[in-house]
Amino acid sequence: MTNNISSKTITALDDQEALLQRAADEREAIFNRYSLGLDPKNVVDPWENPTFELYHITDKYGFMHDSRLPDTRDSQELQRTKIELERDKKWMKMLANWNPNNEKVRRRVFKGIPDRMRWPAWKKLLNVDELIVANRDKYASMLALARKYSTEVRQIDSDVNRQFRDNVAYRQRYSVKQCSLFNVLNAYSIYNPELGYCQGMACLAGVLLLFMQEEEAFWALNQLIIDRKYAMHGLFIEGFPKLTRFLEHHDRIMSKMMRKLHQHFMKHNVDAILYSIKWFFVIFVERIPYSLALRVWDIYLLEGDRVVTAMAVTILYLHKHELLRLNDMDSIIEYLQVKLHKNFGYNDDYVIEALERMMKKLKDLKLDVAPPAKANEFPVRPLGQFIEADIEKKIGRRRSEYTDNEKQVITDVILRSEQNAVEVQSTMSYETSECATVTLNVPED
Repeated sequence: MTNNISSKTITALDDQEALLQRAADEREAIFNRYSLGLDPKNVVDPWENPTFELYHITDKYGFMHDSRLPDTRDSQELQRTKIELERDKKWMKMLANWNPNNEKVRRRVFKGIPDRMRWPAWKKLLNVDELIVANRDKYASMLALARKYSTEVRQIDSDVNRQFRDNVAYRQRYSVKQCSLFNVLNAYSIYNPELGYCQGMACLAGVLLLFMQEEEAFWALNQLIIDRKYAMHGLFIEGFPKLTRFLEHHDRIMSKMMRKLHQHFMKHNVDAILYSIKWFFVIFVERIPYSLALRVWDIYLLEGDRVVTAMAVTILYLHKHELLRLNDMDSIIEYLQVKLHKNFGYNDDYVIEALERMMKKLKDLKLDVAPPAKANEFPVRPLGQFIEADIEKKIGRRRSEYTDNEKQVITDVILRSEQNAVEVQSTMSYETSECATVTLNVPED
C-alpha cells in the first residue's frame, strides 16, 4: 500500500483549483461593475448602451418606441387628469383600511389600479411590508452570500443586459435599476437554492422594480414564486411541471370551447408551447401592450392563477377570426408573439371586460382552475438557508446531457403533438359548426 499521490491526480486538483479561482475572480469582477454603477470609472463598451431618441417617443411607463408617439393632448385631458386624481384619493382611502376580500377592492382592481397607486397596491396584494418586517436583514445577508458564492452571476449579468433595454429605467448600462435587478436575482438564487435562477425571473423582477424598491421587489418576487396563489416555483423548477399541467389544461379548454381554432392550430402544428411560454412564465409581458399587461397583473395579484388561464383563452377568443385566416405556423406564431404586442386591436377596458366574462364562463364550466398541483411543483429545501453549490456548478461546467426531467418535458411535448395530430385526422372538417363554443357577448370589431 502506498501513500503516494499520482501526478495525474495532482494535476487534476491543480486544474480544479485554477478553475475555481477563475470563477471566483469572474464573479467578483462582475459584482464590482454593478457596485460602481454609473461611476465614470466603470468603463462600458459602446455596444452595451443602445441609442434611443428620448424625447417624443417615450410613453408614460418609460418605454421607448421606434416611431414618434402621437400627441394625445386634447380638450378632455384636463378632465381625465381630474378623474385620475379622484381615483387616487379613493385608492388611498381604501389602502388605509385594507381588506383584500372586500368586493369594493375586487371591483376597483378590475377597473384598473391608478398608475400612482400601483406601488402601494401591489405591496398590499403581495404582503411585502409584512415580509420585510418578519425577515429583517435577510435580504442583505442573501446578497452578501451571493457575492461570495453565487454560481448564477454570469447568466444573470447577461440577462440584465438584455432586460427592458427599451425602458428609460434600464436603458443605461449599470443604471440604478439594472444594479437593483442584478442584486435581486443573485440574492434570490441563494435564498431559493433549489430553484436558483431561470431567465424568466429577470422579467418578473424587472416589472416589480419599476414600481418598488430593491428589497421590496425581492420579497414580491418570492411571493410570486412560493405563495400557493401564484406558485411560480413549479414553472421555473427543472422539468417545468406546472407549465406541462397548465398547457394540458389550456388544450382541454380549447378543445371544448374553441374546437375550430384548436383544430386549425393542430393542422398547422401550432402547439400551445410555441406561443404561450411568456403568457405563463411572465404573465403576458412582452406579448401584449404594456398598459394592458399591467391591468392583467393587477388582477393576477388579486386572483392568482385562474387569471392566466382565462386571459390565455380570452386572447385567442378575441382574435380567433384573424387566426383562422392564417394558414401556416410562422404567421400564426408571429401574430400571437409580435403583432399583438405592438397593437392588440382592442382598448384595455374592452379586453378586461372580456377577461372578466371569460373568468365567469370558465368557472361555470368548472374549467377556471387547472387540475391540482403535485408535490414536485413546490419547494422541498428550506428557503433562506445557504447551501453551497457542488464543484461542477462553481466552475460553471455545462452538462453534456439532458436530465431525466428535461427529457420528460421533451417527450411530453412530442406526445401531445402526436395526440393532437390524431385528433385532427379523426374530427370533422372545419366547415362543421363548433361544439360547445363560448359566447361572451363581445361585439366583433
